[in-house]
Amino acid sequence: MTGRVARSALPTAPGGGWDGLALEVDTPVRPGLRVEVAGARRFLIRQADRVVLLARQHPRHHGVHYVRTGAYRSPVPPISAAEARRVGDASGEGDRAARWAHRFAGWLAEAEDGPLHRGPWTLTPGMPHWAVPSHWPRLPVVDPDRGHITWFGYGHPVEDQRDILPLRRLAAPDSARVRSWRRRVRDGTLPPVLLWWVSGLQTLLVLDGHDRIVAALAEGSRPAVLVLAPPVDPALAAAGERRELRVFSERMAALAGRTDVAPARLVAASQQFGAALRDVARDLGRNRAWPLPGGAGAWERLAADVAPGWPPAEER
Repeated sequence: MTGRVARSALPTAPGGGWDGLALEVDTPVRPGLRVEVAGARRFLIRQADRVVLLARQHPRHHGVHYVRTGAYRSPVPPISAAEARRVGDASGEGDRAARWAHRFAGWLAEAEDGPLHRGPWTLTPGMPHWAVPSHWPRLPVVDPDRGHITWFGYGHPVEDQRDILPLRRLAAPDSARVRSWRRRVRDGTLPPVLLWWVSGLQTLLVLDGHDRIVAALAEGSRPAVLVLAPPVDPALAAAGERRELRVFSERMAALAGRTDVAPARLVAASQQFGAALRDVARDLGRNRAWPLPGGAGAWERLAADVAPGWPPAEER
């Protein structure tokens, strides 16, 4: 059963331009693409009747080991070059992002095997404020089907630090599909990449646009992105706003009455405060998960079938 989705524009931060869509989903209660938990740090991502990713958190919660199964399929229909040009020819970046956000919201509402389920969501342009730009070029170079995502370092290889995890293996830059998208990069009509925040992984998964990522990077740029996520808990957002207000008030009090403070410094402090509030409002919430039938035993049997010998014994 496909979902019914009400859309509205998110409140715009001062000077921030278009900030994305708020989605209110009525159905389904359980989506076709979902997180299932088995306990003892074990979980997986299922799409319809297929397991697309298995994951087990580090025993000291420093990160998570994962295995991709190769069974993932995008819930978004193929985007033609003609449609990419038609939507991509919007007058400005904000207009283009908004038009694509509405397109993706419609497609996800109709998808049988997408992640939308009952409740509130956001669909916002741009990477989260904590994302590291230098991670982009490494994405198609270090992309193992069996890997580890580190959250805090602790001696793990630098390539384990990532903001984005593709749900299928990335194609080569000279593949036919990527070459087609590279032309869209050059004419400025490349559709954005659709990402899905999964809090148990503490990273963004690629829902749609694997080839567009490779195309943009091969052309020396980075793709535009839209991030699908549950909204941050209102109580946490309010606490974050109070924290940023306290920091801003203390900073302005320290500057008050000083004659050696340039006006530009006061303007910069106000702009930083506005940016911090926008980051708080755009924080990503926690995903809902469903119990895995059979619990830990079922997870172990799946892991033994899909990826014998994984995860490493010392990480169990």
